[in-house]
Amino acid sequence: MTLLLAGDIGGTKTILRLVEKEGDKPFHVLYEALYPSQDFPDLVPIVQQFLSQAQQQADTAPLPEKACLGIAGPVINDTCIVTNLNWFLDARQLEKELGIAKVRLINDFAAISYTIPNLEAGELFCLQEVTPQSDAPVAIIGAGTGLGQCFFLRQQDNYQVIASEGGHADFSPRTGLEFQLLQYLLEKHNIQRISVERVVSGQGIVSIYQFLRDQQFAPESLEVQQVIKTWEQETGRREKTVDPAAAIANAALEKRDRLSEKTMQMFVEAYGAEAGNFALKLLPFGGLYIAGGIAAKILPLMEEGSFLRTFTQKGRVSPILKKIPIYIILNPQVGLMGAALCAASL
Repeated sequence: MTLLLAGDIGGTKTILRLVEKEGDKPFHVLYEALYPSQDFPDLVPIVQQFLSQAQQQADTAPLPEKACLGIAGPVINDTCIVTNLNWFLDARQLEKELGIAKVRLINDFAAISYTIPNLEAGELFCLQEVTPQSDAPVAIIGAGTGLGQCFFLRQQDNYQVIASEGGHADFSPRTGLEFQLLQYLLEKHNIQRISVERVVSGQGIVSIYQFLRDQQFAPESLEVQQVIKTWEQETGRREKTVDPAAAIANAALEKRDRLSEKTMQMFVEAYGAEAGNFALKLLPFGGLYIAGGIAAKILPLMEEGSFLRTFTQKGRVSPILKKIPIYIILNPQVGLMGAALCAASL
């Protein structure tokens, strides 16, 4: 029996899971906990607190033999600066400080890749039904706190995962309104370029809303207005009392605020366009999987047609993108599951 530590480390939250693996039996989860990432100066005190809590829960000293941590950021030579958090993580240093024999750091979307082949039908929603090609690349894209992108290639009984930082590529506007959004964000942030992550992400939802509000596209509802106002007043604070992106999405889903509906329409269209750009570069006829913390929560908006329209709206090569299977991952635990699978393979 092997004790493993799996982690999903993001700019907003860190989720840790202690599991045991015995032979070919399924993973058995011993303990799991969530921590606000920005409440800690580093990952080490989070893991130490987690293991202490797990010890109290299990009434034993559960020191894992191996650990794999999925990180929201580029991982180079088992080191990483966590995007949107500015932690510097080094696997060898973590081994020393935590007393764990083997620690591996991988990109959070690379972690998801390990789970894809094991997902069941109930954990997926098919957005474009096409028979996948077994020997073709498989792509993963997902908007959450940021925008993750990754792909993998099947190789006989194994597969090679290739991480990416494609979410930091330039945002490419397609419509007059999106060009205005680009200019608005350049001036608002006083920067030279806008990454696609600034539009296709949770922060992007809020940015689109603020743009449309300031353009006086439609009157604000009092409810969403108050959430946005509170969030803007809390800028710079570690703890936020509201989630503006969720408030906007919910108002749009319930069709009770025109400004929120237009915000989410622009978000979904930009999401589909970027997914199509990603697909053109890879031709993932093995499947395009949409992960992240947003898509599954706004499923009715993702399936109403705007996403697929902008996904396939690529001029002469549009027919190619209609041959790519597209799935939305419904299981929010895929990152942790993949990290555990990776840890077991160390």
